[in-house]
Parts: sequence; C-alpha cells; structure tokens
Amino acid sequence: MALSLAINDLDAGYGAVKALRGVTIHVEAGETVALLGTNGNGKSTLMKCIAGLVRPGRGSISLTIDGKPHDLTKLSPEAIVDLGVAMVPEGRRLFPKLTVLENLMLGAFRRAARRDIDRNLALGFDTFPALKERQSQLAGTMSGGQQQMLAIARALMSSPRLLLIDEPSVGLSPLLVSQTIAKIGELNRRVGLTVLMAEQNFNQAIRIADRGYIIVHGEIVVAAASVDELKGNDIVKRLYLGGVV
Repeated sequence: MALSLAINDLDAGYGAVKALRGVTIHVEAGETVALLGTNGNGKSTLMKCIAGLVRPGRGSISLTIDGKPHDLTKLSPEAIVDLGVAMVPEGRRLFPKLTVLENLMLGAFRRAARRDIDRNLALGFDTFPALKERQSQLAGTMSGGQQQMLAIARALMSSPRLLLIDEPSVGLSPLLVSQTIAKIGELNRRVGLTVLMAEQNFNQAIRIADRGYIIVHGEIVVAAASVDELKGNDIVKRLYLGGVV
C-alpha cells in the first residue's frame, strides 16, 4: 500500500511555551525513521501532533494513502486512528487492572481491524511469546519490559499502516532496550510496517533505522538520508558519539 507522511514547517506548543519550531520531516512506506533527541526537545510533542492529540499553531501534516492526501491537522484522534495510524505512547499507558488479552482487544476497536483480530493476535504473540503465556495476567503486575511488549502488541491489533513509537527505551534495562528495539526492527522486516520512532538512545535506534532526524530545542538540526550519513554528521558526533568538532 502506497503511504507517505509529510510534515512541513510545523510549529506547536503548550500555551506560551513553543515546543516545535518549523519542523519538516517525511516518512515513506516501509521505512523505519528515527527521531532522535534528548528529553525536552520536542519529540513527544511531534508524535502527539501526528496523532491529533496536540494541535499545531502553524504548518501541515499530510498522510497520503494510495494517492489520497489526508490533512491530519483537521482530523480528530479517532479519525487519525481510523486511517491506520497507531501510537505506542511514552510510558506505555496500559490499563493496569485489565488482563493482557483485554488490553490487546482494546487495541482492535478500529473497524478495519476487527476482521483481522485473529491474525493480529497471532502476530503479537509470535513477536512477543511472553505475552501468550501471560494472557490472563493483569497488565499492572508485569515487568517494565513485558509492559512495553504489550503496548507495542496492542498497537499492532489496530492493523496499523503507520506505527508511531515514543521512547520505547524509557525505564528499561540496557538488555531489554536492545531486545525491544530489535523486535521493532523485526516487525518492519516481517510485515513491512512503516515506523516513526522517537528515541534518545542513539546507538540502539540506528541499529534498525533506515535514516533519521535530530531534533534540538524543537528544531530539526540534522536530516540524514542514511544511517551512515547520520553517524558522520558533526552534530551527531558531538551530541552522541563523544567526538570533538
């Protein structure tokens, strides 16, 4: 399915606080694109703008599906989900007093996903076998790593065309971070899922990304066409790789 996300000259914020300034990025079908930056630089705000949870003050967000553009700035979060945009929020945001299976089923409320519940459930359990063993366990009693698995699997239940993943490494041990990032990359390879991932762990993110952006103080300061270009950038060397420029 032909798909592209184009964000142009986007400003957004919270009251008098401007979190994004002139942000322009694009994501094409089948790509895994990393949005890199430390805490407080606007990554989550950009994700929320795409999902319709924060309204931008200026600029455009266009999702084109099979040649038909959709202006996401004019749509409700529900309508954006219905187009096939799923978000794995920072902090997971599960229903702790519901079971693993109940959390998963809540991800399948999109009409187009209801006929594919069995297929998507199988995909989630195949990707994260620990969830299959814990279907009856309350989500709030699971470890942080298991909860992150569940949050991703819940998003898969909506049959997403575009998967937004916000800070998947937060609160996880280095080993679990590595395993989680690897699973995200596996989903891209296995089912061709288009992924925009906001992440502060540079070295983990570039393991699976096709290319990436660096956001600093709400502005895109690096837009790299490949991971090699990203690693070779002077700003990246200074911020992430310990280089001297």
